[in-house]
Amino acid sequence: MTTPGSSYIECSGLFKIYKAADLEVVALRGLELTVKKGEIIAIVGASGSGKSTLLNILAGYDAPSAGTVRVGDYDLLQMTNREVVQYRRHEVGFIWQETSRNLFPYLTALENVELPMVIAGAPGPERRQRAQELLDVVGLADRAGHKPAQLSGGEQQRVAIAVGLSNQPPLLLADEPTGELDDETGDEVLELLNRVNVDLGATIIIVTHDPAIATSVGRAITIRDGKTSTETTREISFERKLGGDATETEEFLLIDSAGSVQIPREILDELKIGRRVRVDMKDGKVTLESGD
Repeated sequence: MTTPGSSYIECSGLFKIYKAADLEVVALRGLELTVKKGEIIAIVGASGSGKSTLLNILAGYDAPSAGTVRVGDYDLLQMTNREVVQYRRHEVGFIWQETSRNLFPYLTALENVELPMVIAGAPGPERRQRAQELLDVVGLADRAGHKPAQLSGGEQQRVAIAVGLSNQPPLLLADEPTGELDDETGDEVLELLNRVNVDLGATIIIVTHDPAIATSVGRAITIRDGKTSTETTREISFERKLGGDATETEEFLLIDSAGSVQIPREILDELKIGRRVRVDMKDGKVTLESGD
């Protein structure tokens, strides 16, 4: 059983290979990631970098090809079909980018939030009370009887967050949650996710290509070519407005368990480093020199 602040998600040497006819596409190439219980982080990367593949694996929608990936007490590489169902139902909540994918159009906001609890077999009075409480948490208690078509895009995403939290999962995954929203509404959704993280203690992973989201959380990890590349950490006051200055920002290159590190292309170009490099250490500093 994981405790607050302890390692909750562990990915090591994670590979995902998609096969179509005679073609193989490697989406993840030995990716490594650690997330603490109760942490909120952003996974940032360009299209095709592997960030959505990682999110789908963590959600239990896709299976890794090789490596190790654990979420809480679950080993996602070794789960049976029954365990996959239990994992999706109780361990993880998911928010899609497309607001229409999160909600059933013929159900009210309250009924949409209740639905996961219906599937899980929760008693009627209990699920109705929790659904009402969650709508209050996301600021939509007065819109409980409205259907999605009667809600704005931002309100639909707020309901989607309540749906994701319906069965009290310790992990909430969000795939480009502000991708279809204007800047102001997107900021409101991000502020809500930060509040949910603080008030409910949920571990939250936000996948995005938007750098504005990366600056709204304490830790942002960049994926490049299927591997974690850099990590940016920020000391952030919860009261500060999104997009404001953090008290301190640091960026690090990430080293995997094999000792590999992705050196930014601009540095390699400036040093005129091609396929070979000399590595030396002197006075506690590592230096790189072109070997071509």
